[in-house]
Amino acid sequence: MTTSRLDQAMAILAFIVFAGFLGILFGYVTRWDLGIMVGITLALCGWDFWHMATGRKSDHH
Repeated sequence: MTTSRLDQAMAILAFIVFAGFLGILFGYVTRWDLGIMVGITLALCGWDFWHMATGRKSDHH
């Protein structure tokens, strides 16, 4: 399955919006344990995005 530029642009936009939401959440609720969870969540989301964008993982849904 090939990914188009539009799909990649929408995925990048979704990642940016999600990271912005988590940044605002952490900005208002400044706790170190929440910061760790936000970091783990962004790392996992970024890892999944990277593998889907580079074609290393196919979407079997």
